[in-house]
Amino acid sequence: MTLVIASIVVFLGVRALPGDPARVMAGEQGDQAAIDAMREKLGLDRPLPIQYWEFVKHALTGDFGRSIRTGTPVRNMIGQTLPVTVQLAVYAMLVAILVGVIGGVVAAVYRGRWPEWAANGVSLLALSVPTFWLGILGVLYLSVQLGWFPASGYVSPLHDPVRGIYFLTLPAVILGITHAAVIQRQTRSSMVETLTADFVRTARAKGLGRGAVIFRYGLRNSLIVVTTIVGVQLGLLIAGAVVTERIFSLPGIGKLTLDSVFSRDYPVIQAVILVITTSYIVINLLVDVLYTVIDPRVRVSGRAR
Repeated sequence: MTLVIASIVVFLGVRALPGDPARVMAGEQGDQAAIDAMREKLGLDRPLPIQYWEFVKHALTGDFGRSIRTGTPVRNMIGQTLPVTVQLAVYAMLVAILVGVIGGVVAAVYRGRWPEWAANGVSLLALSVPTFWLGILGVLYLSVQLGWFPASGYVSPLHDPVRGIYFLTLPAVILGITHAAVIQRQTRSSMVETLTADFVRTARAKGLGRGAVIFRYGLRNSLIVVTTIVGVQLGLLIAGAVVTERIFSLPGIGKLTLDSVFSRDYPVIQAVILVITTSYIVINLLVDVLYTVIDPRVRVSGRAR
């Protein structure tokens, strides 16, 4: 049902964009006859319900049509760009989880002391600074001036793992910083609540070591909330990589989306947004399944107890 609603919203939203792709394809010198012929060729002269039905019918078979701008099958374009975005998003999420969980644990364990203030200050700064500004600063200082990372370009980690990770490191860190701040805040809040629970006080009274209390009881029982946030943030990473890919010239699906919006390429825009929506739904489903792995007390089945 979610996909049906999403497909309708995408279909109508794309057609609400200003501009006429038929006029763009016909060229600046094209007369009205040429524009009408192009509209008929693209199927834009048909009623909207028929256009929508054709879109859904072909999308169910994996056929998203051809790009208005290049004539390339949209499925091929997505197949070439989606792996880049997924690699960037997964790398950025690993950075976000590592930094966010560590910062959240430190802030919760040292509550009311300077480590918590430092961790909260860094997370507040990360949430306040826009991603595009961090990306520009990263390119200027870490790439151009210091030469630590490449300013642009992409190498597939599947072909050359070392160079591939090297090229993706700076974009992944830039993209993951804001999400790390969100994960840190949620981890801290959940751990503070867990560490003050009765079962944790009982464990301490029995002489259990501090490290075991923090990680075996505090962090493990906080992972349900953290997992939920990670699932949501990963979906947002895939959908929100447009700016980062543009800054670092990464040939991902975000850059493809932006180029397609500028050229009013209806088939590409529709297909990309539908694929991203499907990915978001699948990620949330996987998060629900992970609940039973993290905490066996959680049951997905609806059987009566």
